[in-house]
Amino acid sequence: MIAGLELGGTKCVATLARGREVIDQRRVPTRDAAATVGDLTAILDGWVAAHEVEAIGVAAFGPISTDRAAADFGTFLATPKPGWQGFTLAAHLRDRYGLPVGLDSDVNGAALAEGRWGGAVGMANHAYVTVGTGVGVGLVVGGRTMAGRAHSEMGHIFVDRMPGDEAPGICPFHGGCVEGLIAGPALAARAGVAGEALDELHPIWNPFVHVLARLVHTIVLTGAPERVALGGGVLTSRPGLIAQVDAAVRASLGGYAQASFGVGAPVLGDQAGPLGALAIALDVLEGGTA
Repeated sequence: MIAGLELGGTKCVATLARGREVIDQRRVPTRDAAATVGDLTAILDGWVAAHEVEAIGVAAFGPISTDRAAADFGTFLATPKPGWQGFTLAAHLRDRYGLPVGLDSDVNGAALAEGRWGGAVGMANHAYVTVGTGVGVGLVVGGRTMAGRAHSEMGHIFVDRMPGDEAPGICPFHGGCVEGLIAGPALAARAGVAGEALDELHPIWNPFVHVLARLVHTIVLTGAPERVALGGGVLTSRPGLIAQVDAAVRASLGGYAQASFGVGAPVLGDQAGPLGALAIALDVLEGGTA
């Protein structure tokens, strides 16, 4: 029996499971650290009292320290989310429950889940890209996530844009990085309306596809993934955009280093994130380093 916590920008999902079999799952809104973790530990308290929970896995937004050997393992770093910077989440959970705690980024967790149960089963190298409140990349190489002192933050790299795309970008740290250009809030700033109101024929998707394809191009040439899953709230209801990104990546590669790779939606759908937290918990029990 394991417990998983997925911490997202707008909501958190707590899951109790036996392996992958979900026994209970609950959602709470993401607020400041004290309030949000208070909600989550209230749920965990009940589960730990009623069941023989063996480990807790956390898949969290970042930046957060993911180095298990570091004194600040599981501590939030320079995150723009109010009330989270400096919060020692892993230590808080270990002290409260006395259980093994695994922790990784939310997108790394989703990538691990796709590798265990989804579209990347049997693949040593694969990636998961989420486009929602932010843009994140989970990269698995040799069966393990790319994590050291911290985790990958490829959503904050700079790429070239379509000619004529002059949007300033809204990332508070980098302006026109990938996240600053194509995350949900960036799209709303570009269009002047909420992203949900933008259908797939809106011209805003042209620079979106271009930027996301450039990101995937970089991932293909650095991590050599066999598959790149494109998920997150912005893409979930717009599958046609994923096909456009796939075509744009292949065109930009121009036949170079194009050993078979696939671009598609996550097979686990909107459960990739919650299952990612469970995958991290299982890695801890199996002696992994998530």
